Amino acid sequence: MSQAYISAFLKLEKLFCARGHKLYLVGGTVRDYLLQRPLTDMDLASSATPKEMIEFLDHVDTSFIKYGNVKCIYEGVKFEITTLRTESGYKDYRHPSEIKYVKDIKLDYIRRDFTINALYMDSYFKIYDFCHGEQDIKDRLIRFIGKPKKRVMEDPLRILRAIRFALKLGFSFEKKTEKVMKKYSYLLENISKDKIRMELNKFTGLDKAMKEHLFTDFGITQFIDVIE
Repeated sequence: MSQAYISAFLKLEKLFCARGHKLYLVGGTVRDYLLQRPLTDMDLASSATPKEMIEFLDHVDTSFIKYGNVKCIYEGVKFEITTLRTESGYKDYRHPSEIKYVKDIKLDYIRRDFTINALYMDSYFKIYDFCHGEQDIKDRLIRFIGKPKKRVMEDPLRILRAIRFALKLGFSFEKKTEKVMKKYSYLLENISKDKIRMELNKFTGLDKAMKEHLFTDFGITQFIDVIE
């Protein structure tokens, strides 16, 4: 199945390239590819804007177009494509109030959460890594990009995401990342219950005893009963 996904990406990349746009596999897709895990989510990053993509892609879902994101089905595979961008002003602890489209992946990676989710791969299977994400994958570490406090202040939901990745991948937390997660876990109270529940629903199938242990360790036991 993973090979079929990669094949579809290579064909889609040619379509973008023919129109003068760059297209990369990105984030968790590249991470799972390097870990030789089955590919299920196909996340892509492109220099094309959503408006430009709509002009030549079919079956496009534009629900999150204001965040530079579209979804499409190509060669029977579901892709989520986000325009390369910078972000600023997370006034609601969740969404950026300002987005600026860019062409350089070196500018895009900075807005991402963890080093293991900030890898890009082109159609030649070349990896672009600006924050030692490959090494953290080898070391099985979850580490925030840049200053951990800033990453959590932008979006406290990243605390739950970090715990989920640790459980899913069997990774540990880098010391500064873990310290900040524990210190600022109270910020999760600023996130809507619906958003919390949506994230917790992704914990399905992961070890329940370990989930409860980590939630206790990070001082967020109020969410234990929400876990399916």
